[in-house]
Amino acid sequence: MKYIVFGLGNFGNSLATQLTTLGHEVIGVDKNMAKVERLRDKITHTVCMDCTDRDAVSALPLKDSDAVIVAIGEDEASSLLSTALLKQLKVKRIIGRIMSDLQQTVLEAMDIDEYIMPEVDSAERLAMRLNNSEIIEFFKISDKHSIVEALVPERYVGQTLGEANITNEYRVLVLTTLRPKDSSEISAENTSAELAQSSTLLQKDDILVLFGELKDINRLIT
Repeated sequence: MKYIVFGLGNFGNSLATQLTTLGHEVIGVDKNMAKVERLRDKITHTVCMDCTDRDAVSALPLKDSDAVIVAIGEDEASSLLSTALLKQLKVKRIIGRIMSDLQQTVLEAMDIDEYIMPEVDSAERLAMRLNNSEIIEFFKISDKHSIVEALVPERYVGQTLGEANITNEYRVLVLTTLRPKDSSEISAENTSAELAQSSTLLQKDDILVLFGELKDINRLIT
């Protein structure tokens, strides 16, 4: 997949590097040449430009990108202007970085409903969600083990957990299952939890809460 990251400070740098390591094509953009140079050999492409310049931004492969992440943090005005510009250019998926309640209010007014709060959402967690659309949430527990919330793979819909035999097949524990009350929205408030048992019947749009090594979890959900 292809991603464009606006802003190559600590968060944007980490996100761009993580996505590149995961095998994605990443274009990193910043007006600070020193930040661009630091990443030149670590990600696919780097560009030094003003992210609020319409002509310059229009020259980027926006239509070919799966998402543009506005990771600018130190300059809220530039972050908001960049986001508004991307909205005008009809970018299909914009992820904005929020540094204040006011900034969140403005993004919501622009109809940007996908955003990140670096204090809560680490670059690694966001990279994992972007890497696999089946992953809803990701928590790293140790260097090897993680807890992941992921949509139930289609091949297991209609089976019980006992029939799916996930633990033996993939060395992954199913801690619990979550069932959206309304499939159009997945959120903590809109799910009911069930303790994982061998008799638990898996349904479409169910969410599995998994524990194990990330490589094994990825084998399960891909």
